[in-house]
Amino acid sequence: MPAKREFRDRPQTEVAVLDALAERPGDGMTVFELRTGVDVSIDDIEAALASLTAAGLVHAEEAEGRTKFRVDERVVARPTDDATDESSVLDAIRRRIGL
Repeated sequence: MPAKREFRDRPQTEVAVLDALAERPGDGMTVFELRTGVDVSIDDIEAALASLTAAGLVHAEEAEGRTKFRVDERVVARPTDDATDESSVLDAIRRRIGL
């Protein structure tokens, strides 16, 4: 699942990192695992992770001698989020035209 819309107004690399981490919210990913899913240099990934960590959108955890990054749960889009947005828009249009 991709990151929610409200978190997509960031630089492209940061959005790509958020999307990759949102696909594995419970497991987390190392920098090298992120590199396979995001087509940018490791330096760019590290810069994006630093920015996202500072913003509180990503958390780093040390496990088994490796640092894994996990996305904050509020970033992950749920299938019901999109359905709610669409129905809200449709409901607003129906109310506006009197249906």
